[in-house]
Amino acid sequence: MHNFGLYFTTGLEHILTWEALDHILFVAALCLRYQFKDYKKILILVTAFTIGHCTTLVLSTFNIISIKSSITEFFIALTILLTAVSNVFVKDVSQQKKVSFIYFMALVFGMVHGLGFAYSLKSMLGKTENIFIPLLAFNCGIEIAQILVALVVLIVSYIFVAILKVPFRYWLLFISGIIFGLSLQMAVERNPFGEKHSDEVTWSAALMCRDVITRSGI
Repeated sequence: MHNFGLYFTTGLEHILTWEALDHILFVAALCLRYQFKDYKKILILVTAFTIGHCTTLVLSTFNIISIKSSITEFFIALTILLTAVSNVFVKDVSQQKKVSFIYFMALVFGMVHGLGFAYSLKSMLGKTENIFIPLLAFNCGIEIAQILVALVVLIVSYIFVAILKVPFRYWLLFISGIIFGLSLQMAVERNPFGEKHSDEVTWSAALMCRDVITRSGI
């Protein structure tokens, strides 16, 4: 049980720290389109993300897949950026189908984030032979932390939308814009393809954001 508590706490801390800002931003971008009445959809969403990162976490821990951390971190930033952009197209979440594309996106993007989690977990495991308990505890910690982040997002959204009467779509686009800007900066800083391409990455992403906003009629 001591080991379970250790890895569970590590899973929590892997999300609920300043160093995990990228993962917090991703969960926030996923949950921004929802409100308290959509709590079941949020739980499914967070669980899909957990299943995704758990899958690659296991595969990476057993050395079945291995990707350079520089590439993983870059693509993590891209998943946040794309999720923030996808919020521009959100109209009415209550009218979404039971199996929404956002769940599939959370699953796939979770697999990318799982590669990032793997480096921390593998460094802790060392030569430990029985990794079932550490994996279970670590993922439980991450799941609880993600639910806490989602809860905070819902509370803040409720304050601004329900109490301060900020139109929900304005709130969604404003916060998504902030997340887009932060993730764009992360992507540029983590660009593994050479510094000379950084400006190209920034310019391309900026143009993409402009085109998306133009098409949405905002």
